Amino acid sequence: MKIAIYSNLGESSNNVATSLKQEIDQSQSLSVDGLNPEMVISVGGDGTLLSAFHHYQDISDRIRMVGIHTGHLGFYTDWRDYEVSELVDSLEHDNGQGVTYPLLDIRVNYVTGGLADVGLALNESTLKQINGTMVADLYIKNQLFESFRGDGLCVSTPSGSTAYNKSVGGAIINPLLNAIQVAEISSINNRVFRTLGSPLIIAPDEWIKVVLKSSGQTILTCDHQVISTEPIASIEYRISKRRIAFAQYRHTQFWRRVSNSFIGRAKADD
Repeated sequence: MKIAIYSNLGESSNNVATSLKQEIDQSQSLSVDGLNPEMVISVGGDGTLLSAFHHYQDISDRIRMVGIHTGHLGFYTDWRDYEVSELVDSLEHDNGQGVTYPLLDIRVNYVTGGLADVGLALNESTLKQINGTMVADLYIKNQLFESFRGDGLCVSTPSGSTAYNKSVGGAIINPLLNAIQVAEISSINNRVFRTLGSPLIIAPDEWIKVVLKSSGQTILTCDHQVISTEPIASIEYRISKRRIAFAQYRHTQFWRRVSNSFIGRAKADD
């Protein structure tokens, strides 16, 4: 099996990556290949795994991913920094097992016209206005749903529902569900302007279209990376036909991961 090692620049992560490479080099069935991998191992945290995903997203349909965390337990990182030997043993006995999660397709149409930009998100995409109030019409499957006024919108995948989406009041969705979510960011609700004010869960045969009505400068992000500050006419979001795959050697059960991360292990085990 050909394996890519993707590490952040931290000292502890680099030490783990070096140890991992040494053990792989000693294996008869494994090799390090950063150009055409079958497996990508990220060493760091969830942010490192997000970067690894975007680095290899063009071949995401041909790879599986594994995360080693060198800090706090993340949602995508199942292995600890001191478990390199155990991970390599699992890789040597790999039989193709894995679990896949939904991804988010993003299509951006600009005021100036021309070709649309496309993006792919593992966690979420946000649209915010730098100053003033963002005004936008929100369509579900080409039918106008509401006129939004506020700071912005967050559209997330199920696996990304525990990230920025949660901080703006979105619901947590099990990644086994094939859906995306829209959460409002500081919406204005008074006698004049009204929005639903609750997260929207979008089914696989539906899509979201956001048509900008305000003239202020907006920022569009994909997994916290700014992908556009140009004047945007509209954005379309839908569940991607592509999915991310994780090698499921010991993938932590989702709700236990949520409980341990946000409530605490002691309470989760009571």
